[in-house]
Amino acid sequence: MRLNDLKPNPGAKKDRKRVGHGISAGQGKTSGKGTKGQNSRTGSGPRLYSQGGNLPLFRRLPFMRGEGFTPLGRIKYDEINLVELNRFQAGTEITPQVLYEAGFVRKSNASVVILGEGELTVALKVRVHRVSKSAKAKIEAAGGSVETL
Repeated sequence: MRLNDLKPNPGAKKDRKRVGHGISAGQGKTSGKGTKGQNSRTGSGPRLYSQGGNLPLFRRLPFMRGEGFTPLGRIKYDEINLVELNRFQAGTEITPQVLYEAGFVRKSNASVVILGEGELTVALKVRVHRVSKSAKAKIEAAGGSVETL
């Protein structure tokens, strides 16, 4: 036995259909393309995402940009009220990471805003992304400091 004697098993390999090559190609009059219609004609056929006369999916979806809709570049802040910061000991530095570890925010990289709801009884160092005016006044009145990131 030599390399030139090797060949695949009978029926293992099949010639490809040469669609559209006339009656001699062995597929009869319509050459394996069925009868009439868009896909039996020459050319590339329907374009990608074509839905045959239906309104395409991307045009059925609402057009969501512009006035009256949420801006695409909006920053989503996790809100925390001053009352909730009374759990921390005096002198603690409040950062988004500390708030994440304490379970106040869901993500460690969240943008945090402190709102002025309630009273603060302990002096804290607050370092967050945003602080409302009333919250800043109450933190400083309690002997703490505010820094925005």
